[in-house]
Amino acid sequence: MYRIFTLILLISSVFIFDPVHAQIDSSNNIPFRPNSKLGKVPRTSKHDTSQIDLVDVFNDVTKRGPSKKDSLAKPAKYHVSVVPAIGYTLSSGWAGIIAANVGFYTSDPQNTNISSITPSFIYSQYNQITVSLQANIWTRENRYNYVTDFRYYKYPQNTYGLGGHSTVDDADLLDYSHLRIHQSVLKNVLPNFYVGVGYFLDWHWNIKEYGQANGDSSDAEKYGLAPKSVSSGPAINLLYDNRKNSINPDGGLYADIVYRPNFTFMGSDQNWQSLTIDIRKYIRIPARSNNVLAIWSYDWLTPSGNPPYLDLPSTGWDQYNNTGRGYIQGRFRGLNMLYLEAEYRFGITHNGLLGAVVFANAESFSNYPSNNFDAIWPAGGIGLRIRVNKHSKANIALDYGWGADGSHGLFVNIGEVF
Repeated sequence: MYRIFTLILLISSVFIFDPVHAQIDSSNNIPFRPNSKLGKVPRTSKHDTSQIDLVDVFNDVTKRGPSKKDSLAKPAKYHVSVVPAIGYTLSSGWAGIIAANVGFYTSDPQNTNISSITPSFIYSQYNQITVSLQANIWTRENRYNYVTDFRYYKYPQNTYGLGGHSTVDDADLLDYSHLRIHQSVLKNVLPNFYVGVGYFLDWHWNIKEYGQANGDSSDAEKYGLAPKSVSSGPAINLLYDNRKNSINPDGGLYADIVYRPNFTFMGSDQNWQSLTIDIRKYIRIPARSNNVLAIWSYDWLTPSGNPPYLDLPSTGWDQYNNTGRGYIQGRFRGLNMLYLEAEYRFGITHNGLLGAVVFANAESFSNYPSNNFDAIWPAGGIGLRIRVNKHSKANIALDYGWGADGSHGLFVNIGEVF
């Protein structure tokens, strides 16, 4: 049941919209790196066409030529990329996918980070439904940062047990509905440093377990899987972020610590706590190139209590569903998760249309109930990047990953994995 995802419709089904209303600075062709450590990004000629994306390719193939707004090089306030596609996985069958990315500024790009909104909808052959809305909004001069993660799942999926010694033979089919409402507001208190609060709700209902094929009791049953579960509580957030483009970072540091206590008086089934430590570093190598070495550490811990089974740390169930390329989502699960990944991103074409990556990662999950770590699961792979919007630098990411025990598959994103 390893994930094999084949993108059928790509270039022919990509639509990019750059509304001409609400212009920012029409003389600046490179608005998305406004304040590097070396100073302002140099302005270029308004007829600069050195960078292209899929809309330029489409216009060239159809002999339409550049649009008037593109030839005048007036970057719009909103840069929208919409990618409809058809995919396939062994666990979902055929799936119809619509993913979008909106990049924009709320104020002067010289002193305000780019904001992004990413909605998506997936419907699979096996009646799996995923609807999500994720947003990262920066207000004027980065005074406030609003982070939104709303999702609805109707999601039959296998789980494989707890700890680092589960096998694919332990597959246990679960079916459930899941509503996630995660909303945080962060305030700038020091340069690039933010303190915030929020509210997190994870509600699972209609949980049904079909059991292991051999009839043995599953880890989910032993742990205490219930027909429904509610986790509700505040979130305390510390964030350092000096990246200028969160859609496709080309430098900087991101460090995010989220402490989430869940309380019964706020609706939780029980009191428990979680702590996530998300650190990402981006280094240009060579220094004067656009090639980037990206390093990601993601630790997802349970300081106290016992979360509901479906709220436990698990492969691919981080905020962006991107940990563990090389393994199927939900392959590993435990009270605590340690994760490390490195990816080298480099260009293939000078015009920015095509790029590539090589990556490697490793994850470890604590066993239950001993809570000790004694197994590491490595993975690695290669990937292709296709620029869908030269203004926001949004890419389609197509990655093929290999893990241990024959695990492998293709992983698709709009935007970088981290």
